[in-house]
Amino acid sequence: MLILYTLSWFKVVRFNELKKFIDGISYKTLSFTLKELESDGLVHREEYPQIPPKVECSLTERGKSLIPILEQLCTWGEEHRQ
Repeated sequence: MLILYTLSWFKVVRFNELKKFIDGISYKTLSFTLKELESDGLVHREEYPQIPPKVECSLTERGKSLIPILEQLCTWGEEHRQ
């Protein structure tokens, strides 16, 4: 959820920037999760063939459509927190 929220807020984010925004996530975990989200059609990863490698991530239309649902889940959780 945090990756999706971050991408919805910043629109297009480079991999290293995303890593900085999400404190405590390892490079391996972030890379693996982004690839899973990409295979699910929620995230678009654009890789540029340069040195050093540049990867930009953004939400697809399908990913954007999930954000209101995630916001509703967060609202529900806040209302039912004890």
